[in-house]
Amino acid sequence: MSFSQAALNPFCAYGLKTAPGKLMPEPASSTSTLDAAFVRWIDWLRLEKRVSPHTLEAYDRDVREFLGFLSGHFGKELSLEDLNTLKAADIRAFLAVRKRDGLAQSSLARVLSSVKSFFKKLEKDKIIHVPALSTLRSPKIPASLPRPLTEADSKKLLATLELNPDDDEWVIAQDVALFTLLYGAGLRINEALSLNISDRPKGDSMSLVGKGGKERLVPILPVILSAMEEHLALLPFSKEAEDPLFRGKRGGRLGARQVQQKLQNLRRQLGLPETATPHALRHSFATHLLGAGGDLRTIQELLGHASLSITQRYTDLDTEKLLETYRKSHPKS
Repeated sequence: MSFSQAALNPFCAYGLKTAPGKLMPEPASSTSTLDAAFVRWIDWLRLEKRVSPHTLEAYDRDVREFLGFLSGHFGKELSLEDLNTLKAADIRAFLAVRKRDGLAQSSLARVLSSVKSFFKKLEKDKIIHVPALSTLRSPKIPASLPRPLTEADSKKLLATLELNPDDDEWVIAQDVALFTLLYGAGLRINEALSLNISDRPKGDSMSLVGKGGKERLVPILPVILSAMEEHLALLPFSKEAEDPLFRGKRGGRLGARQVQQKLQNLRRQLGLPETATPHALRHSFATHLLGAGGDLRTIQELLGHASLSITQRYTDLDTEKLLETYRKSHPKS
């Protein structure tokens, strides 16, 4: 792999010998090379920070594109020494190109976060120091509230899964188990799909390791256990401890895209909004708990949020609903 002059046309070749999003093999050259530093950063994210596969792929792609851009920007194959000379204007030029490519503010913020993560690792390893990074501020992202389903729509969604005539019986049972777990326990889609048979809910709670390696305990309702038992009883594949809990039609681990497609078809069938996604079920879990009098701190723990300010958005959402009810019901003068 080389961050070379092949990137003179930024974002066409990126100056890379492997495609963006694909992890590089350990290079045979000295550990002081840029290639080796990149590999150590990726390994650090995966093994020590334990970021999700989705985040790892995004960070990998962002920094590859950035280093490829710099290679074209400088007009030569990039080295670690070149990174020491970076100015804030160089990084802003990269972000400007990405913005012209149509990246949203939220994506630009993630790109900058990826780049900063890479350079922080290089500084931590005492390889380089780039003061310009500290002067860069993340793009402002408009605050957006989660868009949960109503309780009625959530129940209608789960009920409709059981009536799908186009799927095999085991697929229907699996869909019911998965969506019940997402809504009934507030799991992230990747958390649910990464579960193995041995990780399945077995009692009134289950332990999960979520983002950043943060562990949390999630209460499990009887309806989840019942759906899981039926799913496993009908599952036509091997059920060894380390086998995936949720499977594709050929027996491999079920992918997030397949689940998103399933819900996309269901929301069209039921007339639900486009915001009805697998992640919306997690928002629904939290919002419905809050509406029933749940404590915000407890909900934070159940969701595995690192900060209460993230969970606080559900309070804002609940306030919006209360104001809307007030506006509709208050007598006009």
